[in-house]
Amino acid sequence: MIVTTVSIHVKDEFIDEFIKASIENHENSIKEPGNLRFDILQNIKDQSLFTFYEAYESDAAAAAHRETPHYKKWRDTVENWMASPRSGVPHRVISPLQRKYWKLD
Repeated sequence: MIVTTVSIHVKDEFIDEFIKASIENHENSIKEPGNLRFDILQNIKDQSLFTFYEAYESDAAAAAHRETPHYKKWRDTVENWMASPRSGVPHRVISPLQRKYWKLD
């Protein structure tokens, strides 16, 4: 399993549009084979700061996400709304390792 946290700083005037585009990306991402979680978090103190928490069963599944039409649409749509380039940090999962604890249906 691989988890990537993506930090995104959005220009204030685009926050609402960014959220709408990101929810659409989320709704499609959670349907992908190999997706375990795709969470969108907004900083409480600075609402222009977002963190995406993306969990996939494998590096291949995470890479496949970046080739999907919905991801490419999101990427192209929000690119000019960002105050700085987004940054992603991959993480190795220590616990839980059992898939049944990841996906809540």
